[in-house]
Amino acid sequence: MRILTDTWTMTKRSLRHIVRSPDTIITVVLTPIALLLMFVYVLGGALGQQTGSVKYIDFITPGIIILTVISGIAYAAFRLNADLQKGIINRFRTMPVAPSSILGGQAMSSTLSNLFSSVLVLAAAFAAGFRTSAGLAEWLLFAGLLTLFTLATTWMAMYFGLQAKSAEGAGSFSYILMLLIFLSPSFVPTSSMTPVLRSFARNQPFTPIIETMRSLLTNGTAGDKAWLAIAWCVGILVIMYVLAIRQYKKKTIAASN
Repeated sequence: MRILTDTWTMTKRSLRHIVRSPDTIITVVLTPIALLLMFVYVLGGALGQQTGSVKYIDFITPGIIILTVISGIAYAAFRLNADLQKGIINRFRTMPVAPSSILGGQAMSSTLSNLFSSVLVLAAAFAAGFRTSAGLAEWLLFAGLLTLFTLATTWMAMYFGLQAKSAEGAGSFSYILMLLIFLSPSFVPTSSMTPVLRSFARNQPFTPIIETMRSLLTNGTAGDKAWLAIAWCVGILVIMYVLAIRQYKKKTIAASN
């Protein structure tokens, strides 16, 4: 019970920092919405011809939601590293709080805030013309996959936040993830890419995740890539969780010495 209470206390602390940070809100919520509108209303006329019978806004919405999550976890890495550099985490360790709640609270606040941001972006997509034939079961599967993906990438942010030497550099890993989003079927089908890019796009981890989300929302089925999407998310979550915990122990032991 104490672990849950302490974790929720740390979560509320991190959430307050997010709410009080205008630049975080601009980057995590307003920027993805602006990109959604730009792709739909500026580039949609040309790019939409490549998506066949699927409306362009229906096609790109899953990719924009993934982009929203990636933008959000970059700030999670920044905040964790800032706490580490300022010695706040070391002060927490001297207090009567469960040690696991320090990272757990950061991870929980990042997951909750990113899911909330995704809901706002999805609402903007509906306002811009996004429509879905998904039923309750498909929406639940979509929400489950999105939560699993958010947890996996959040723990990736925890690891890089602990690994980075400065708060400014802590979120730089997210640029690689953003590149993976653009080198995936987020905005155009892989069939329209050059052979080399097409081969890469079809075999990188974000592709089955985005295609499964799109299939759930547009076709009302999970599609044949669902198992691969889940496997990627679970694999990333397990590996990044282990690496983050190991790095956290290394950092705290070094600080105590």
